[in-house]
Amino acid sequence: MTKIKSIATALAAGTIAMSMGFAAHADSHAVDMSGKTVTWTIPFSETGGSAKWANFFAPLLSEALPGEPTVVVKFMPGAGSTKGANWFQTQKDGGGEIMFGTSGSTQFPYLLGDPRVRYEYKDWVPVMASGTGGVAYLNKEDGAKFDGSANGLKDSKFIYGAQGATSLDLVALLAWEMLGMDVEPVFGIKGRGDGRLMFERGEANIDYQTSSGYLGGSMPMVEAGDAVPMMSWGALDDDGNIVRDPTFPDMPTFKEVCEATDGCETSGAAWEAWKAFFVAGFPSQKIAFLPAGIDQSVVDTVVAGFEAVRSRSDFAEISSKRVGKYPMFVGAGAAKAAEEATTISAEAKGFVVNWLSEAYGVELK
Repeated sequence: MTKIKSIATALAAGTIAMSMGFAAHADSHAVDMSGKTVTWTIPFSETGGSAKWANFFAPLLSEALPGEPTVVVKFMPGAGSTKGANWFQTQKDGGGEIMFGTSGSTQFPYLLGDPRVRYEYKDWVPVMASGTGGVAYLNKEDGAKFDGSANGLKDSKFIYGAQGATSLDLVALLAWEMLGMDVEPVFGIKGRGDGRLMFERGEANIDYQTSSGYLGGSMPMVEAGDAVPMMSWGALDDDGNIVRDPTFPDMPTFKEVCEATDGCETSGAAWEAWKAFFVAGFPSQKIAFLPAGIDQSVVDTVVAGFEAVRSRSDFAEISSKRVGKYPMFVGAGAAKAAEEATTISAEAKGFVVNWLSEAYGVELK
């Protein structure tokens, strides 16, 4: 079984084992959190997909934790999310009052050895993870040229609001380069929601959002005819193949668009590197952590809270509308998700490090 194939099965198995094994323990040893405030820090701006993800889960978690503590979402953007992650690395909290949420844009600098990184994922305690997808879209003028391939877009000049070359944006930037498109990133935004705002103001003419950001912020532009969906990044089936995103089943995947575009190949070094970073960045993209050194009874209590959220009879319906139709992992499943999201092959890393140097002058060697 390949590593990619193992993701869905391993995460599911880990989650089931954790749920069955700790339910009775958590019920009898739960920590009373009455009167507490749990601060869930997100290292991006309040306009992006991670904000929508945390804001969706926060009130549900509050209801599910013993004593129904207040769960508030705090934003700490900066340095492509490494500012917030570096801060979290220094936190020591034994009562469950500090939680942190990461995304692929926090994981990728770690994977690539970005010099701004002073955090270590292995020190943190993952309690919940969820997958997501991503959608790339065009302005209406260029959208009229899109026919399922990028052949009609190769003479257009595109501007894209990006957080940074080592952020999750590299999945989009590498995909567009493989399609032969001329996309100039404007680096320095503090979250993908800020990229969407650039698109809305006409300062950018191409954008991508994770599923929650697309559903919550970009869909009105599509419905008004001001934006045209181009493709999703896709999803993985049980055999590790890229298939259509279950949240956007009528939208072609990047793989499909690549296959239809002259000069784009779904094999070889570039494809394998793109797919490896897609796998690291999306199937287990958003992860909630407690800080290092936290008491196991607190961990069990928070995991039980997230398990209760996932077990709600209405969870599938409400989550599909807010964050998309993706699996949610808790406990051991979340730990496995975090491991998969922070591991990459030497070959994929080497290709991307060289590409970032050549394309954007980013030196990580």
